[in-house]
Amino acid sequence: MLRYLPFLLIIALTIYAFIDCLNTPEEEVKHLPKVAWVMIILLFSIVGPAVWLAAGRKRAPAGGGRPRRTQWVAPDDNPDFLRSLGEEQERRNGGRDRDKDRDKDADPGKE
Repeated sequence: MLRYLPFLLIIALTIYAFIDCLNTPEEEVKHLPKVAWVMIILLFSIVGPAVWLAAGRKRAPAGGGRPRRTQWVAPDDNPDFLRSLGEEQERRNGGRDRDKDRDKDADPGKE
């Protein structure tokens, strides 16, 4: 069983590199067109996947740096989230608060 391990590792490396190449956007592929990289990976079983992983695409730096900031920092700054909270509370109350406000407007002396 152990004698099959190198072949299984080569197949796993080839499959991983092939899928990684297919999932990489065209603008992130370096040095050659994507189709050429796919052919190299499939034709050269050990060297092709190794070269793809080493030099085939733009990689993020190891430290990662600061993550990019998204449009909203926290949920309480997101108006869509706040609106959904208001709608959810209104559904839970079944419109009870709205009925109280309507009664106050109709009879200002009643509170």
